[in-house]
Amino acid sequence: MPLSYDVAIIGGGPGGYVAAIRAAQLGFNTVCIDDWKNAKGKSSLGGACVNVGCIPSKALLESSENYERVLHKFADHGIVAKSVELDLAKMLARKDKIVDQLTSGVAFLFRKNKVTFMPGHGHFVSGGEAYQIEVVEGDKRESISAKHVIIATGSVPRALSVAPVDNALILDNVGALSMPKVPNRLGVIGAGVIGLEMGTVWQRLGSEVTILEAMPEFLPAVDEQVAAEAFKIFSKTQKLNIRLDVSIKSIKTTKDGVNVTFTNKGRDAELEVDKLIVAVGRAPNTTGLNLEAIGLKTDARGFVEVDEHCKTQAPGVYAIGDVVRGPMLAHKAFEEGVVAAERIAGQSSHLNLMTVPWVIYTAPEVAWVGQSEQQLKAAGIGYRAGSFPFSANGRAKGLGETSGFVKMIADAGSDRILGVHIIGPFASELISEAVVAMEFGASSEDIALIIHAHPSLSEVFHEAALAVDNRSMHI
Repeated sequence: MPLSYDVAIIGGGPGGYVAAIRAAQLGFNTVCIDDWKNAKGKSSLGGACVNVGCIPSKALLESSENYERVLHKFADHGIVAKSVELDLAKMLARKDKIVDQLTSGVAFLFRKNKVTFMPGHGHFVSGGEAYQIEVVEGDKRESISAKHVIIATGSVPRALSVAPVDNALILDNVGALSMPKVPNRLGVIGAGVIGLEMGTVWQRLGSEVTILEAMPEFLPAVDEQVAAEAFKIFSKTQKLNIRLDVSIKSIKTTKDGVNVTFTNKGRDAELEVDKLIVAVGRAPNTTGLNLEAIGLKTDARGFVEVDEHCKTQAPGVYAIGDVVRGPMLAHKAFEEGVVAAERIAGQSSHLNLMTVPWVIYTAPEVAWVGQSEQQLKAAGIGYRAGSFPFSANGRAKGLGETSGFVKMIADAGSDRILGVHIIGPFASELISEAVVAMEFGASSEDIALIIHAHPSLSEVFHEAALAVDNRSMHI
Protein backbone atom coordinates (compact mmCIF):
# COMPACT_ATOMS: atom_id res chain seq x y z
CA MET A 1 0.00 0.00 0.00
CA PRO A 2 1.32 3.45 -0.88
CA LEU A 3 1.86 5.98 1.89
CA SER A 4 -1.19 8.20 2.31
CA TYR A 5 -1.23 11.94 3.00
CA ASP A 6 -3.82 14.67 3.36
CA VAL A 7 -1.86 17.12 1.22
CA ALA A 8 0.95 16.54 -1.26
CA ILE A 9 2.94 19.43 -2.69
CA ILE A 10 4.93 18.85 -5.88
CA GLY A 11 7.78 21.33 -5.80
CA GLY A 12 9.81 22.75 -2.92
CA GLY A 13 10.42 26.28 -4.14
CA PRO A 14 9.05 29.46 -2.50
CA GLY A 15 5.41 28.58 -3.15
CA GLY A 16 5.77 24.89 -2.46
CA TYR A 17 7.65 24.98 0.81
CA VAL A 18 5.42 27.74 2.22
CA ALA A 19 2.32 25.80 1.17
CA ALA A 20 3.72 22.70 2.89
CA ILE A 21 4.46 24.55 6.12
CA ARG A 22 1.05 26.23 6.20
CA ALA A 23 -0.76 22.97 5.44
CA ALA A 24 1.09 21.28 8.30
CA GLN A 25 0.27 24.18 10.63
CA LEU A 26 -3.39 23.64 9.78
CA GLY A 27 -3.16 20.04 10.96
CA PHE A 28 -2.79 18.23 7.64
CA ASN A 29 -0.47 15.25 7.20
CA THR A 30 1.73 16.85 4.54
CA VAL A 31 4.41 15.72 2.12
CA CYS A 32 6.55 17.90 -0.15
CA ILE A 33 8.17 16.32 -3.21
CA ASP A 34 11.14 18.09 -4.79
CA ASP A 35 13.93 16.99 -7.10
CA TRP A 36 16.33 19.96 -6.90
CA LYS A 37 19.97 18.97 -6.44
CA ASN A 38 22.77 21.40 -5.65
CA ALA A 39 26.23 21.42 -7.25
CA LYS A 40 27.28 18.66 -4.84
CA GLY A 41 24.39 16.45 -5.93
CA LYS A 42 22.52 16.82 -2.63
CA SER A 43 18.84 17.63 -2.24
CA SER A 44 18.42 21.37 -1.74
CA LEU A 45 15.04 22.86 -0.91
CA GLY A 46 14.06 26.37 -1.94
CA GLY A 47 13.78 25.89 -5.70
CA ALA A 48 15.38 28.15 -8.28
CA CYS A 49 14.76 31.24 -6.15
CA VAL A 50 16.93 30.22 -3.23
CA ASN A 51 19.42 28.06 -5.12
CA VAL A 52 20.14 29.94 -8.35
CA GLY A 53 17.87 32.98 -8.46
CA CYS A 54 16.64 35.62 -6.04
CA ILE A 55 19.02 34.91 -3.17
CA PRO A 56 22.41 34.34 -4.84
CA SER A 57 21.82 37.17 -7.31
CA LYS A 58 21.08 39.63 -4.50
CA ALA A 59 24.19 38.49 -2.64
CA LEU A 60 26.33 39.22 -5.71
CA LEU A 61 24.55 42.50 -6.34
CA GLU A 62 25.39 43.66 -2.81
CA SER A 63 29.00 42.49 -3.06
CA SER A 64 29.51 44.17 -6.44
CA GLU A 65 27.93 47.40 -5.18
CA ASN A 66 30.29 47.40 -2.19
CA TYR A 67 33.24 46.94 -4.56
CA GLU A 68 32.08 49.87 -6.67
CA ARG A 69 31.56 52.04 -3.57
CA VAL A 70 35.13 51.44 -2.45
CA LEU A 71 36.51 52.25 -5.89
CA HIS A 72 34.35 55.23 -6.82
CA LYS A 73 32.19 56.56 -3.98
CA PHE A 74 33.97 56.32 -0.64
CA ALA A 75 36.35 59.16 -1.55
CA ASP A 76 33.40 61.57 -1.44
CA HIS A 77 32.97 60.60 2.22
CA GLY A 78 36.62 61.32 2.98
CA ILE A 79 37.52 57.63 2.96
CA VAL A 80 40.56 56.90 0.79
CA ALA A 81 41.10 53.23 0.02
CA LYS A 82 44.35 52.18 -1.60
CA SER A 83 45.34 48.92 -3.31
CA VAL A 84 41.78 47.65 -3.57
CA GLU A 85 41.65 44.09 -4.89
CA LEU A 86 38.80 41.87 -6.00
CA ASP A 87 38.74 38.37 -4.53
CA LEU A 88 36.08 36.88 -6.79
CA ALA A 89 36.46 33.38 -5.37
CA LYS A 90 35.65 34.66 -1.87
CA MET A 91 32.75 36.71 -3.20
CA LEU A 92 31.27 33.61 -4.85
CA ALA A 93 31.92 31.53 -1.72
CA ARG A 94 30.01 34.08 0.36
CA LYS A 95 27.10 33.82 -2.06
CA ASP A 96 27.16 30.01 -1.84
CA LYS A 97 27.29 30.12 1.96
CA ILE A 98 24.17 32.27 2.11
CA VAL A 99 22.37 29.84 -0.20
CA ASP A 100 23.41 26.87 1.96
CA GLN A 101 22.21 28.60 5.11
CA LEU A 102 18.79 29.31 3.63
CA THR A 103 18.24 25.91 2.02
CA SER A 104 19.21 24.29 5.33
CA GLY A 105 16.77 26.66 7.00
CA VAL A 106 13.90 25.38 4.85
CA ALA A 107 14.81 21.80 5.76
CA PHE A 108 14.77 22.82 9.45
CA LEU A 109 11.33 24.39 9.05
CA PHE A 110 10.06 21.15 7.53
CA ARG A 111 11.30 19.19 10.54
CA LYS A 112 9.89 21.78 12.95
CA ASN A 113 6.45 21.65 11.34
CA LYS A 114 6.52 17.87 10.75
CA VAL A 115 6.41 18.12 6.96
CA THR A 116 7.59 14.94 5.23
CA PHE A 117 10.17 15.62 2.52
CA MET A 118 10.46 13.20 -0.40
CA PRO A 119 13.38 13.85 -2.76
CA GLY A 120 12.67 13.05 -6.39
CA HIS A 121 10.50 13.94 -9.36
CA GLY A 122 6.79 13.58 -8.71
CA HIS A 123 4.16 12.91 -11.36
CA PHE A 124 0.50 11.97 -11.37
CA VAL A 125 -0.53 8.38 -12.01
CA SER A 126 -4.29 8.61 -11.53
CA GLY A 127 -7.10 10.56 -9.87
CA GLY A 128 -10.18 9.55 -7.92
CA GLU A 129 -11.02 9.97 -4.25
CA ALA A 130 -7.28 10.20 -3.68
CA TYR A 131 -4.59 11.14 -6.18
CA GLN A 132 -1.88 8.58 -6.91
CA ILE A 133 1.58 10.11 -7.33
CA GLU A 134 4.82 8.34 -8.23
CA VAL A 135 8.10 9.79 -7.00
CA VAL A 136 11.21 8.89 -8.97
CA GLU A 137 14.75 9.47 -7.75
CA GLY A 138 17.38 7.72 -9.83
CA ASP A 139 16.49 4.03 -9.89
CA LYS A 140 14.18 4.36 -6.90
CA ARG A 141 10.41 4.57 -7.41
CA GLU A 142 7.90 5.15 -4.66
CA SER A 143 4.13 5.66 -4.78
CA ILE A 144 2.03 7.83 -2.50
CA SER A 145 -1.60 8.93 -2.38
CA ALA A 146 -3.05 12.26 -1.31
CA LYS A 147 -6.54 13.73 -0.96
CA HIS A 148 -5.32 17.16 -2.03
CA VAL A 149 -2.40 18.19 -4.25
CA ILE A 150 -0.70 21.54 -4.76
CA ILE A 151 1.34 21.87 -7.96
CA ALA A 152 4.29 24.20 -7.32
CA THR A 153 6.85 23.18 -9.92
CA GLY A 154 8.01 26.71 -10.77
CA SER A 155 9.68 27.77 -13.99
CA VAL A 156 12.78 27.18 -16.10
CA PRO A 157 14.89 29.57 -18.20
CA ARG A 158 13.28 30.13 -21.59
CA ALA A 159 15.48 28.69 -24.32
CA LEU A 160 16.78 30.60 -27.33
CA SER A 161 17.23 28.18 -30.23
CA VAL A 162 20.21 30.02 -31.73
CA ALA A 163 22.00 30.11 -28.36
CA PRO A 164 22.19 26.63 -26.77
CA VAL A 165 23.31 27.04 -23.17
CA ASP A 166 26.44 25.14 -22.11
CA ASN A 167 27.21 27.29 -19.03
CA ALA A 168 30.77 27.53 -20.24
CA LEU A 169 30.55 30.23 -22.92
CA ILE A 170 26.79 30.63 -23.29
CA LEU A 171 25.20 30.97 -19.88
CA ASP A 172 21.77 30.94 -18.28
CA ASN A 173 21.10 32.39 -14.82
CA VAL A 174 22.95 29.47 -13.21
CA GLY A 175 26.14 30.09 -15.15
CA ALA A 176 25.82 33.85 -14.81
CA LEU A 177 26.04 33.48 -11.02
CA SER A 178 29.15 31.34 -11.04
CA MET A 179 31.72 32.70 -13.51
CA PRO A 180 35.14 32.03 -11.90
CA LYS A 181 36.72 34.96 -13.73
CA VAL A 182 35.43 38.41 -14.64
CA PRO A 183 35.06 38.45 -18.44
CA ASN A 184 36.56 41.41 -20.24
CA ARG A 185 33.60 41.54 -22.62
CA LEU A 186 30.19 40.28 -21.58
CA GLY A 187 27.11 40.03 -23.76
CA VAL A 188 23.57 39.74 -22.39
CA ILE A 189 20.51 38.85 -24.47
CA GLY A 190 17.48 40.32 -22.76
CA ALA A 191 17.10 43.63 -20.91
CA GLY A 192 14.59 42.31 -18.40
CA VAL A 193 15.05 41.84 -14.66
CA ILE A 194 17.62 39.03 -14.86
CA GLY A 195 19.56 40.57 -17.74
CA LEU A 196 19.85 43.95 -16.05
CA GLU A 197 20.74 42.56 -12.63
CA MET A 198 23.40 40.19 -13.95
CA GLY A 199 24.71 42.77 -16.39
CA THR A 200 25.19 45.36 -13.66
CA VAL A 201 26.89 42.84 -11.33
CA TRP A 202 29.63 42.04 -13.83
CA GLN A 203 29.89 45.61 -15.10
CA ARG A 204 30.69 46.79 -11.59
CA LEU A 205 33.30 44.04 -11.27
CA GLY A 206 35.04 45.17 -14.45
CA SER A 207 33.29 43.77 -17.52
CA GLU A 208 32.43 45.79 -20.60
CA VAL A 209 28.75 44.88 -20.91
CA THR A 210 26.52 44.98 -23.98
CA ILE A 211 22.82 44.15 -23.57
CA LEU A 212 20.77 43.20 -26.63
CA GLU A 213 16.99 43.58 -26.30
CA ALA A 214 14.39 42.54 -28.90
CA MET A 215 11.75 45.06 -27.78
CA PRO A 216 11.92 48.58 -29.22
CA GLU A 217 11.08 50.03 -25.78
CA PHE A 218 13.16 49.74 -22.62
CA LEU A 219 11.32 48.01 -19.74
CA PRO A 220 7.87 48.25 -21.37
CA ALA A 221 6.14 46.90 -18.25
CA VAL A 222 7.50 49.80 -16.17
CA ASP A 223 5.96 53.27 -16.02
CA GLU A 224 7.35 55.18 -19.01
CA GLN A 225 8.77 58.02 -16.92
CA VAL A 226 10.60 55.57 -14.65
CA ALA A 227 11.83 53.50 -17.59
CA ALA A 228 13.23 56.60 -19.30
CA GLU A 229 15.10 57.59 -16.13
CA ALA A 230 16.41 54.06 -15.69
CA PHE A 231 17.67 53.92 -19.28
CA LYS A 232 19.48 57.24 -18.84
CA ILE A 233 21.17 56.11 -15.62
CA PHE A 234 22.13 52.63 -16.82
CA SER A 235 23.39 53.68 -20.24
CA LYS A 236 24.94 57.10 -19.63
CA THR A 237 26.04 57.02 -15.98
CA GLN A 238 26.84 53.34 -15.59
CA LYS A 239 28.00 52.85 -19.20
CA LEU A 240 25.94 49.78 -20.00
CA ASN A 241 25.68 49.49 -23.78
CA ILE A 242 21.94 48.77 -24.12
CA ARG A 243 20.76 48.20 -27.69
CA LEU A 244 17.02 48.00 -28.31
CA ASP A 245 15.04 46.66 -31.26
CA VAL A 246 17.51 43.83 -31.85
CA SER A 247 16.92 40.68 -33.90
CA ILE A 248 19.47 37.90 -33.38
CA LYS A 249 20.58 36.24 -36.63
CA SER A 250 23.22 33.78 -35.43
CA ILE A 251 25.41 32.92 -32.46
CA LYS A 252 28.64 31.00 -32.81
CA THR A 253 31.18 29.94 -30.21
CA THR A 254 34.88 30.24 -31.01
CA LYS A 255 38.09 29.48 -29.16
CA ASP A 256 38.12 33.10 -28.00
CA GLY A 257 34.48 33.46 -26.98
CA VAL A 258 31.13 34.04 -28.65
CA ASN A 259 30.26 35.81 -31.89
CA VAL A 260 26.78 37.30 -32.17
CA THR A 261 25.41 38.63 -35.45
CA PHE A 262 22.21 40.64 -35.32
CA THR A 263 20.22 43.47 -36.81
CA ASN A 264 19.69 46.60 -34.76
CA LYS A 265 16.89 48.86 -35.99
CA GLY A 266 17.27 47.31 -39.44
CA ARG A 267 21.05 47.53 -39.65
CA ASP A 268 23.39 44.54 -39.56
CA ALA A 269 25.81 44.41 -36.62
CA GLU A 270 28.19 42.03 -34.90
CA LEU A 271 29.31 41.54 -31.32
CA GLU A 272 32.36 39.65 -30.03
CA VAL A 273 32.26 38.72 -26.34
CA ASP A 274 34.08 36.39 -23.96
CA LYS A 275 30.83 35.18 -22.37
CA LEU A 276 27.17 35.46 -23.33
CA ILE A 277 24.25 35.41 -20.86
CA VAL A 278 20.85 34.39 -22.25
CA ALA A 279 18.10 36.02 -20.19
CA VAL A 280 14.99 36.01 -22.37
CA GLY A 281 12.50 35.14 -19.65
CA ARG A 282 11.24 31.99 -18.00
CA ALA A 283 8.71 29.33 -18.93
CA PRO A 284 6.35 27.35 -16.64
CA ASN A 285 7.78 23.98 -15.66
CA THR A 286 5.22 21.23 -16.22
CA THR A 287 7.54 18.69 -17.83
CA GLY A 288 6.80 15.14 -16.76
CA LEU A 289 3.89 15.97 -14.42
CA ASN A 290 1.52 13.78 -16.48
CA LEU A 291 -1.35 16.20 -15.92
CA GLU A 292 -3.41 14.25 -18.45
CA ALA A 293 -3.76 11.43 -15.92
CA ILE A 294 -6.03 13.67 -13.80
CA GLY A 295 -7.77 15.46 -16.66
CA LEU A 296 -5.74 18.68 -16.65
CA LYS A 297 -4.20 20.52 -19.57
CA THR A 298 -2.02 23.59 -19.82
CA ASP A 299 -2.99 26.69 -21.78
CA ALA A 300 -1.32 27.88 -24.99
CA ARG A 301 1.60 29.37 -23.04
CA GLY A 302 2.12 26.27 -20.90
CA PHE A 303 0.50 27.53 -17.69
CA VAL A 304 -1.79 25.44 -15.50
CA GLU A 305 -5.20 27.09 -15.53
CA VAL A 306 -6.58 28.14 -12.13
CA ASP A 307 -9.30 30.36 -10.71
CA GLU A 308 -8.69 33.39 -8.48
CA HIS A 309 -8.08 31.06 -5.54
CA CYS A 310 -5.47 28.91 -7.37
CA LYS A 311 -7.87 25.99 -7.76
CA THR A 312 -7.66 23.89 -10.93
CA GLN A 313 -10.51 22.08 -12.65
CA ALA A 314 -9.45 18.82 -10.97
CA PRO A 315 -11.20 18.47 -7.58
CA GLY A 316 -8.83 19.09 -4.68
CA VAL A 317 -5.91 20.10 -6.92
CA TYR A 318 -4.38 23.58 -6.72
CA ALA A 319 -1.50 25.18 -8.63
CA ILE A 320 0.61 28.14 -7.53
CA GLY A 321 3.65 30.26 -8.35
CA ASP A 322 5.41 30.47 -11.69
CA VAL A 323 3.35 27.62 -13.12
CA VAL A 324 0.14 29.73 -13.11
CA ARG A 325 -1.02 33.16 -14.35
CA GLY A 326 0.35 36.35 -12.90
CA PRO A 327 3.87 37.61 -12.30
CA MET A 328 6.67 35.10 -11.82
CA LEU A 329 7.69 36.44 -8.43
CA ALA A 330 8.65 34.51 -5.30
CA HIS A 331 6.56 36.66 -2.97
CA LYS A 332 3.49 36.10 -5.12
CA ALA A 333 4.17 32.34 -4.89
CA PHE A 334 4.54 32.59 -1.09
CA GLU A 335 1.08 34.06 -0.72
CA GLU A 336 -0.51 31.70 -3.22
CA GLY A 337 0.90 28.80 -1.21
CA VAL A 338 -0.83 30.14 1.89
CA VAL A 339 -4.08 30.70 -0.02
CA ALA A 340 -4.07 27.16 -1.41
CA ALA A 341 -3.40 25.53 1.96
CA GLU A 342 -6.03 27.62 3.72
CA ARG A 343 -8.60 27.02 0.98
CA ILE A 344 -8.07 23.28 1.42
CA ALA A 345 -8.80 23.85 5.12
CA GLY A 346 -12.07 25.57 4.22
CA GLN A 347 -10.91 29.11 4.94
CA SER A 348 -11.75 32.07 2.69
CA SER A 349 -8.24 33.30 1.94
CA HIS A 350 -7.58 35.34 -1.18
CA LEU A 351 -4.80 37.11 -3.07
CA ASN A 352 -4.98 40.54 -4.71
CA LEU A 353 -2.83 40.38 -7.83
CA MET A 354 -3.23 44.14 -8.30
CA THR A 355 -1.10 44.83 -5.23
CA VAL A 356 1.81 42.50 -5.94
CA PRO A 357 4.99 44.61 -5.84
CA TRP A 358 7.70 44.31 -8.50
CA VAL A 359 11.39 45.05 -7.92
CA ILE A 360 14.48 45.21 -10.10
CA TYR A 361 17.50 45.11 -7.78
CA THR A 362 19.81 47.27 -9.83
CA ALA A 363 21.47 50.38 -8.39
CA PRO A 364 19.37 52.44 -8.19
CA GLU A 365 16.57 49.98 -7.56
CA VAL A 366 13.34 50.07 -9.55
CA ALA A 367 10.07 49.12 -7.83
CA TRP A 368 6.39 49.52 -8.57
CA VAL A 369 2.92 48.39 -7.64
CA GLY A 370 -0.41 48.94 -9.35
CA GLN A 371 -1.01 50.62 -12.68
CA SER A 372 1.27 52.84 -14.74
CA GLU A 373 0.35 56.03 -16.58
CA GLN A 374 0.37 54.28 -19.95
CA GLN A 375 -2.00 51.59 -18.65
CA LEU A 376 -4.41 54.16 -17.26
CA LYS A 377 -4.35 56.18 -20.49
CA ALA A 378 -5.04 53.04 -22.54
CA ALA A 379 -7.98 52.21 -20.26
CA GLY A 380 -9.37 55.74 -20.40
CA ILE A 381 -9.18 56.19 -16.62
CA GLY A 382 -8.81 59.73 -15.33
CA TYR A 383 -5.93 60.26 -12.92
CA ARG A 384 -3.62 62.77 -11.26
CA ALA A 385 0.09 62.10 -10.79
CA GLY A 386 2.75 63.60 -8.57
CA SER A 387 6.46 62.92 -8.24
CA PHE A 388 9.34 63.99 -6.04
CA PRO A 389 13.11 63.51 -6.60
CA PHE A 390 15.56 61.91 -4.19
CA SER A 391 17.97 64.76 -5.04
CA ALA A 392 15.84 67.04 -2.82
CA ASN A 393 15.92 64.67 0.17
CA GLY A 394 18.38 65.12 3.03
CA ARG A 395 18.72 61.40 3.84
CA ALA A 396 19.45 60.58 0.18
CA LYS A 397 22.11 63.29 0.10
CA GLY A 398 23.70 61.84 3.23
CA LEU A 399 23.77 58.42 1.63
CA GLY A 400 25.21 59.86 -1.56
CA GLU A 401 22.39 58.19 -3.51
CA THR A 402 20.31 60.94 -5.08
CA SER A 403 19.29 59.44 -8.42
CA GLY A 404 15.64 58.84 -9.20
CA PHE A 405 12.25 59.76 -7.79
CA VAL A 406 8.96 58.50 -6.36
CA LYS A 407 5.83 58.83 -8.49
CA MET A 408 2.30 58.41 -7.18
CA ILE A 409 -0.80 58.10 -9.35
CA ALA A 410 -4.31 58.61 -7.93
CA ASP A 411 -7.81 58.39 -9.37
CA ALA A 412 -8.96 61.81 -10.62
CA GLY A 413 -12.31 61.49 -8.89
CA SER A 414 -11.87 59.47 -5.70
CA ASP A 415 -8.15 60.20 -5.13
CA ARG A 416 -7.64 56.49 -4.42
CA ILE A 417 -4.05 55.44 -5.12
CA LEU A 418 -3.86 53.48 -8.38
CA GLY A 419 -0.10 53.00 -8.66
CA VAL A 420 3.25 53.92 -7.17
CA HIS A 421 6.50 53.83 -9.15
CA ILE A 422 9.98 54.29 -7.68
CA ILE A 423 13.50 54.48 -9.01
CA GLY A 424 16.03 55.22 -6.32
CA PRO A 425 17.80 53.96 -3.19
CA PHE A 426 16.03 51.20 -1.23
CA ALA A 427 13.05 51.27 -3.58
CA SER A 428 12.49 47.60 -2.67
CA GLU A 429 11.78 48.65 0.92
CA LEU A 430 9.89 51.87 0.19
CA ILE A 431 7.40 50.12 -2.11
CA SER A 432 5.93 48.25 0.86
CA GLU A 433 4.29 51.42 2.15
CA ALA A 434 2.56 51.77 -1.19
CA VAL A 435 1.37 48.15 -1.09
CA VAL A 436 -0.12 48.63 2.39
CA ALA A 437 -1.76 51.88 1.34
CA MET A 438 -3.35 50.32 -1.74
CA GLU A 439 -4.52 47.22 0.16
CA PHE A 440 -6.39 49.50 2.56
CA GLY A 441 -7.79 51.64 -0.26
CA ALA A 442 -5.87 54.74 0.78
CA SER A 443 -5.99 58.04 -1.07
CA SER A 444 -3.03 60.26 -1.86
CA GLU A 445 -4.41 62.67 0.76
CA ASP A 446 -4.25 59.89 3.38
CA ILE A 447 -0.50 59.54 2.77
CA ALA A 448 -0.06 63.31 2.68
CA LEU A 449 -1.61 63.52 6.17
CA ILE A 450 0.67 60.85 7.67
CA ILE A 451 3.79 62.03 9.54
CA HIS A 452 6.96 60.49 8.12
CA ALA A 453 10.24 60.39 10.05
CA HIS A 454 12.84 63.06 9.29
CA PRO A 455 15.36 62.65 7.83
CA SER A 456 14.31 59.53 5.96
CA LEU A 457 13.89 58.27 2.40
CA SER A 458 10.20 57.71 3.16
CA GLU A 459 9.77 61.49 3.06
CA VAL A 460 10.14 61.25 -0.72
CA PHE A 461 7.07 59.00 -0.75
CA HIS A 462 5.26 61.55 1.41
CA GLU A 463 6.23 64.42 -0.86
CA ALA A 464 5.07 62.49 -3.94
CA ALA A 465 1.64 62.20 -2.30
CA LEU A 466 1.64 65.94 -1.69
CA ALA A 467 2.67 66.47 -5.32
CA VAL A 468 -0.51 64.75 -6.54
CA ASP A 469 -2.29 67.85 -5.24
CA ASN A 470 0.49 70.20 -6.42
CA ARG A 471 1.62 71.02 -2.89
CA SER A 472 5.08 69.53 -2.40
CA MET A 473 6.86 71.32 0.40
CA HIS A 474 10.55 70.85 -0.37
CA ILE A 475 10.95 71.63 -4.06
